[in-house]
Amino acid sequence: MLWDFLPGGTFPGGAPFNVGYHLHGHDLAVHVASAVGRDELGNELLRRLQVWGLGTSGVAVHPDLPTGSVRARLSAGGDAHYDIATDVAWDRIPATGSLEAATRAAALVFGSLAQRTPFNRSSLEQLLAALPPTALRVFDVNFRPPHDDLPLIRRLATQATLLKLNDGEAARLCAENPAASDVASHARILAAETGCARVVITAAARGAGLLGRDGRWHWEPGRPVAVADTVGAGDAFLAALLSGLLRGRDDAAALAHACRVGEWVATQRGATPDYAAGAPAP
Repeated sequence: MLWDFLPGGTFPGGAPFNVGYHLHGHDLAVHVASAVGRDELGNELLRRLQVWGLGTSGVAVHPDLPTGSVRARLSAGGDAHYDIATDVAWDRIPATGSLEAATRAAALVFGSLAQRTPFNRSSLEQLLAALPPTALRVFDVNFRPPHDDLPLIRRLATQATLLKLNDGEAARLCAENPAASDVASHARILAAETGCARVVITAAARGAGLLGRDGRWHWEPGRPVAVADTVGAGDAFLAALLSGLLRGRDDAAALAHACRVGEWVATQRGATPDYAAGAPAP
């Protein structure tokens, strides 16, 4: 959990936090495991969680670390580039406040950025161990230099049952494989290398693809929209996809709806738009 400082304003953010917000928008119960500082920025994040109905029982408050922040610079096309503060509260997310919730969770979503610290890697191991055997383990890859440790990403991916990344990230991970030729081949290579049951790869305006548990590759073309900014669009996509899968929708239908939700968020300012403002119906 952190704050995105954008040219157009300041918005709550952090990839897994955004996913939680959007899962809540799909009427799913969400438990947020994170940390904030004992400061005004942290107080405001906690207040918003309560207003949104997400709850704060899994959010630690650190007296000696500041609330996280990211300064995002937007290109002319709306793409974001990030400067991420270090030594902040979300670098030390304790598992203790979330272990009970993990024992009854249908899914755990974890991102790569928070794994930049050994403390958080230990917390993640505890939460993964507490999950029911049937729970989805959803790994959301975000390469944000210098936090783009490829060996660590590969190691974390072996603990996932659903791997989500973009086409550039997939290409980097598959760069040394001679069979890598396109997005679909990247998905198959990553599934084989990690043992992950599902691999989903987003490709910005081109669309997204999903390699299902049955080995079938599904592709959903993107639809043109008027982009406000792309911050949080991928997180909204992942939440919509996960919502569909948890509700038993087939892979192709869940993927198509996820693309529509991601496109809608790209037309809004910030990562957490109001779902009452016209989110696509399931």
